[in-house]
Amino acid sequence: MKIIDIIHKDAILTDLIARDKKTVIQEMAIPAATILKVDLSEIIKVLLDRERLGSTGIGRGIAIPHGKLKSIEFPFLGLGISRKGVEFDSLDGMSAHLFFLLITPEQSTGTHLKVLSQIARILKNDVFKNSLLNAHDSQDILSIIQAEEDKQ
Repeated sequence: MKIIDIIHKDAILTDLIARDKKTVIQEMAIPAATILKVDLSEIIKVLLDRERLGSTGIGRGIAIPHGKLKSIEFPFLGLGISRKGVEFDSLDGMSAHLFFLLITPEQSTGTHLKVLSQIARILKNDVFKNSLLNAHDSQDILSIIQAEEDKQ
């Protein structure tokens, strides 16, 4: 499964307003709830519950808030960019600027782990990461992701 196949154009937020972990999750959950047709509070609860287990801030300016829901049938991926950065309790103590929001069906552990791994792997490429950070709109981001995945 490719990132380009599950990321939703309407869930790409290129200029997050949020300035803390909770509000980043809330801001990114809004389009997710609309697209998935799921109650917003349900998505926020799942994501915050996961954060309580340990931060999804993986370091190097990246966070991957994620969770599973019984009520969905397909994986969902959104992307948010914070130009100023947000303290996200990241492993390296650095602010996060790129946020990939992943929600998968509850019984899809394999898919969930594969997508998390794929996101982490692709973001090790600093040129790709910087291209995302410098993108101006969702179409730019989709083109950058498509081009990177076409190389693999």
